[in-house]
Amino acid sequence: MSVTAAGPALSVFRHRDFRTYQIARLCAVLAMQIESVAIGWQVYDMTGSALALGYTGLAQVIPFLLFCLLGGQAADRFDRRAILAICQGVMLLCSLALLSFSLGHITDVRFVYGVLVVFGTARAFYAPAGSALTPRLVPRDELTRAVAVNSTTWQVATIAGPAVGGVLYGWAGPTGAYLGSAALCALTVVWILSLKVRTGRASSEPLSFSTVVAGLGFVRRQRMLLGSITLDLFAVLLGGAVALLPIYAKDVLHTGPWGLGLLRCAPAAGAALTAVAFALRPLGGNAGWKMFAAVAIFGAATLVFGVSRSLPLSLVALAIAGAADMVSVVVRHTLELMATPDEMRGRVGAVNMMCIGASNELGEFRAGWLAEHVGAVPAVVAGAVGTLVVVVLWSWGFPELRKVDRLELTSSEPQAKPQPPDAPATQAG
Repeated sequence: MSVTAAGPALSVFRHRDFRTYQIARLCAVLAMQIESVAIGWQVYDMTGSALALGYTGLAQVIPFLLFCLLGGQAADRFDRRAILAICQGVMLLCSLALLSFSLGHITDVRFVYGVLVVFGTARAFYAPAGSALTPRLVPRDELTRAVAVNSTTWQVATIAGPAVGGVLYGWAGPTGAYLGSAALCALTVVWILSLKVRTGRASSEPLSFSTVVAGLGFVRRQRMLLGSITLDLFAVLLGGAVALLPIYAKDVLHTGPWGLGLLRCAPAAGAALTAVAFALRPLGGNAGWKMFAAVAIFGAATLVFGVSRSLPLSLVALAIAGAADMVSVVVRHTLELMATPDEMRGRVGAVNMMCIGASNELGEFRAGWLAEHVGAVPAVVAGAVGTLVVVVLWSWGFPELRKVDRLELTSSEPQAKPQPPDAPATQAG
């Protein structure tokens, strides 16, 4: 992730809309993480079932996968700021619904699954629009630093969110956690509406099946993108253990909600430190090899976590896994933004988000289903070994990705044009 000498490391913060967007992202991810901790603990407390935890991921990923391509098409045809505000408003309603269930002492887990279906649908439109908006907030020569800052904001919120969620749940039960989540969702809507950027219609192609799935064809033709996206997809699908953290906290490490909060935020702590390092110091050359090495470290750290019976060792292993995963995130997302024209960024971003959603939520379902049949520890260990196998196979099958050197050299001017100097999104605020 190399950037030419274009100013200080955090020069992206001189752009008003970029600063505002980071505040909105911070509030949004905090809300999501607080809610996630509350749902995980509450569902496991109500059911005592690992499979029930897996269904929380499945309830979100099915609508996400069904509607994400349409979300990408919407992001290329309508104002991305408006899409973000509408979707975040729907997420606010989801938080209020969960709050009402808690206040009404509704213990039927199917109501929770129903809310998660709506939440997953909103995410299908929110994620592509958010991904495609970043290049409109900063000049092109600051894009890779903006990606690192985006990731830092996400990870900082992912560190604080689970910890806050665990404290709120321990202090005031699910009611307190859902109330905090709803308040943060409302703040997110306010910050998004205060953005001055108006993206308008990036693509003038008529709406059709071929334009909706155009992102799939673009990724398939771009071997570097295809390799980076699918590497992350299968590595996290197999190696992800987030859904089983309530089981590890309660039954393996013998801790409480506060311990679950620490386990949830440990990967984000490692990832945040790595993202800050990338914002201050570029990744440099051999980016492809570094990505493969990072995914291998992710698998190995997950393996250590799987067999650990010590809370401190588990936290260190998860932090290392998060740090390694961040290397993959920065390489993959920078490749995506720099190799994709603006009129395609929504749809290509949708493909990337579909893979991320599949790897995360389907990974949670895989982990929950396998843990139900063989136990939590074997489920995590088997997934970690699978991740290491994927690294070997992909390093052989995608030499184009392996040979990537400096990320700014992967773009071409006809595909990714610089922002005009008078674009509102690049004005200093």
